[in-house]
Amino acid sequence: MPKNKKRNTAHRGGSGGGGGGSGADAGTATTAGGQHRNIQPFSDEDASIETMSHCSGYSDPSSFAEDGPEVLDEEGTQEDLEYKLKGFIDLTLDKSAKTRQAALEGLRSALASKLLSEFLLERRMTLTDSIERCLKKGKSDEQRAAAALASVLCVQLGPGIESEEVLKALGPVLKKIICDGTASIQARQTCATCFGVCCFIATDDITELYAALECLEGLFSKAGLKDKDALGPGGGLPVSALLAWALLLTICPAGELKKRLETHFHKLPSLLSSDDVNMRIAAGETVALLLELARGMESDFLYEDMESLTEMLRALATDGNKHRAKVDKRKQRSVFRDVLRAVEDREFPAETVKFGPERMYIDCWVKKHTYDTFKEVLGSGMQYHLQSNEFLRHVFELGPPVMLDAATLKTMKISRFERVGCTLCRPRAARPFCRPGFGGLGGSLTRTRLRRRLAEPRGVRGSDADFSPYPVTLA
Repeated sequence: MPKNKKRNTAHRGGSGGGGGGSGADAGTATTAGGQHRNIQPFSDEDASIETMSHCSGYSDPSSFAEDGPEVLDEEGTQEDLEYKLKGFIDLTLDKSAKTRQAALEGLRSALASKLLSEFLLERRMTLTDSIERCLKKGKSDEQRAAAALASVLCVQLGPGIESEEVLKALGPVLKKIICDGTASIQARQTCATCFGVCCFIATDDITELYAALECLEGLFSKAGLKDKDALGPGGGLPVSALLAWALLLTICPAGELKKRLETHFHKLPSLLSSDDVNMRIAAGETVALLLELARGMESDFLYEDMESLTEMLRALATDGNKHRAKVDKRKQRSVFRDVLRAVEDREFPAETVKFGPERMYIDCWVKKHTYDTFKEVLGSGMQYHLQSNEFLRHVFELGPPVMLDAATLKTMKISRFERVGCTLCRPRAARPFCRPGFGGLGGSLTRTRLRRRLAEPRGVRGSDADFSPYPVTLA
């Protein structure tokens, strides 16, 4: 029998001799009809398009994103999830770039939504090799997906030997892409964020931290901004580099932090005049962050050109230029009002983040910047990781994870009527009439009466008794 026929027979039957690989070594995939088929692992010698066509069931990350771990918790088991993730890992070796990208996105979505420490420890080296291969040989979209997966992988592993080895393997590749002027701007942007997050988690050597800071400093400096193409969608490369640089400064020793402030703080006001709104906002938040760090070391720290900086911040907080979009101006004014308050009065607008039965108070710029960075990496899985991820709970000083049974969680849930408060009243004029503490029911009655009143013809309006949310007694 010819050699090629032997390979086809071995692939289709899952057993048999020849050089095509045995069925015992093949993986299995579940098709749309629920049938199990054998998959030959990728090889440059004997893989073919026909072989990989059986893997298409894993190539759509939406299959995990839509079902999610919640469905698996209710309808399946942990083995079902791990089986699916093994299929994604196998598909990172596929010949098709789209299939590899979809597998990387599926893995990122899974790791952002559920803690899988034991599963990752067993397959860390395999997954790291796959990410490195995709970063080196992939194009823009595949590199972005691989960098995003690397960030979530380090968040899952936390600080330790495992994450240090991941950074040691991927760090040089990430730096090469970041500094490569011929690479895609979007890929460089994602790699800059990934590099900053991975260094924040895994860097143990202080010299590696300083090298990472120097790499990022050249991207947002005045020389780096001369490249107009660097300002792509969403702010571009200099914005991501500046935010990653600021994140790493929060873990710098005091002596090195003081040296970086003296070298780079005077460069930030020039970034406030950038044409890109995201760069202006990132520069303003970085100014507030660095001033907070500097005042933490020296309470009487004073920037030599503070008056000029304050005037620039006040102008941005009241910007009304007509050539700028209304959405951009609104967002910019909101941010720079807080920045101006931090510079002048050393105040921070405290925020509260709710996740499950717990609350986290963001009361400083360092915590806000750290939270925003990890929220960008984890997306909708941020709340889950705040509840369960020991590393993130340590970063935000939340203590060990709170263990609650299903019955306790059910009793702590708020009803729909209690969740719908008076702040949802539409139009805004109805809000003053909502009785405090009356919950969503009072707001609903008020909204209904007000809408009925406004919908009536002008000469047929009801009385104030019809409009009032308070009980009315008729004599």
